[in-house]
Amino acid sequence: MKAKDIIESMPARYRKGAFSGTKTFYFSVDGTRYTVTFANDACTVAPGKPASDADVVLKTTERLFKRMVIDGKMPGALDIARGKIKTNDPGALKALKSWFNM
Repeated sequence: MKAKDIIESMPARYRKGAFSGTKTFYFSVDGTRYTVTFANDACTVAPGKPASDADVVLKTTERLFKRMVIDGKMPGALDIARGKIKTNDPGALKALKSWFNM
């Protein structure tokens, strides 16, 4: 499954009520760029960068993105050290998988 397909499927798989509040994620995955906004009752997806700063930014490879979002596995220290993943909020990324129906 490609990053674009994973991201575009997020609204249909989102568990309403899984997250309270509003949080904006910006995903840059091997050239695929999307803004995803989570709220208590909905998840919305828009192509490109957000109009203002995102709460959570993730820049990574497609392989690591799939492992994190679909498989729920966080990247290893070597992936981080090699710069294969960049984020400003590792905790939010860890919680992300729990917000979706598989």
